[in-house]
Amino acid sequence: MDLDITSQTIAVAMSGGVDSSVAAALLVSQGCRVFGITMTTWHWPESTYERYRETCLGHEEADSAARVARSLGIDHVMVDLSEKFRETVVDDFVSEYAHGYTPNPCVICNDLIKFGLLHHKAAELGADLVATGHYVKLKQDPVSGRRLLFRAADKHKDQTYMLYRLKQEQLARSLFPLGSLSKAEVRKIANNLGLETADKPESQEICFVPPGKYRDFLSSRYPWLNTPGPIVNVEGQVVGEHVGTAMYTVGQRKGLNIPADQPLYVLEIRPDSNTIVAGPQESLYSNSLQVHNTNFIPFDTLCSEMEVQAKIRYRSPASKATIVPMPNGSVRVEFTRPQRAITPGQSAVFYDGDLLVGGGIISGKQ
Repeated sequence: MDLDITSQTIAVAMSGGVDSSVAAALLVSQGCRVFGITMTTWHWPESTYERYRETCLGHEEADSAARVARSLGIDHVMVDLSEKFRETVVDDFVSEYAHGYTPNPCVICNDLIKFGLLHHKAAELGADLVATGHYVKLKQDPVSGRRLLFRAADKHKDQTYMLYRLKQEQLARSLFPLGSLSKAEVRKIANNLGLETADKPESQEICFVPPGKYRDFLSSRYPWLNTPGPIVNVEGQVVGEHVGTAMYTVGQRKGLNIPADQPLYVLEIRPDSNTIVAGPQESLYSNSLQVHNTNFIPFDTLCSEMEVQAKIRYRSPASKATIVPMPNGSVRVEFTRPQRAITPGQSAVFYDGDLLVGGGIISGKQ
């Protein structure tokens, strides 16, 4: 973007990882007025959650961020957003699973916490802009004046999928210094500067749940989610018993324990009747889906059909599709090739080449 950032005061959201550390270092090297800001997002008074506290951004990460800030010669502040994080992200995560969806909490956190509450806190502290270590490119359209997001140079690290919900006012206050760098280049910069985060491992996607333990986490919050119920086939015949609908996701095979002539997969979750529908793999495929709660970056509203490349989960490849506006404000997505395991609660995200068009929450397949 054509912006004289040296005339701005920039807060760098420092997580204690290598990416945000290098983002801060790059801005300092450009002569910018910079300070670090770290949000703590996990502080449960309930003893139930004590075993999970170490997995989220807490004192260890905040201390690491503070040490990096000192090494760069910049101020560092901490802001406690743990209660809002619990109400906005964690409670939504549990509620969505309870209602039969498979949510992506990082998408919600980016919109409402990192680029929402944290931005406001940074502004209160005098920041004009907030920089993060996300791998994404931000540009301004010279005609419309809108801020646009593009895939990062490092396609393996690109994080546009996670940022599709950001609004123009959020993008206007944002900087992404790593958009043109690869992860290897970022680590090299950190090593050359002697930053303690240079060789720090990648952080996990769901910060508040230990790897592979989300079922335990859900059970600790709502024990009734472990209520067993029937597994039925597509004809409605009972073929097995599940251990709780929230413990499954569409496309899952492991844990069904159903004797059958062919492997069976979760096709549908029906929490109202506490039922799982299972069937053969070919039944997982569909050419279309519908999304709600949409957001678009280059424009406010989708007014006509548009050809895009669409992703139905973060790690899946993009596939050719047409997005069609619906009368109720939702969007229908029609793929040229069938997609496997379209999962309600996940996000479908749309691209035009490297340009992030927008996305929405998957309601279900059609």
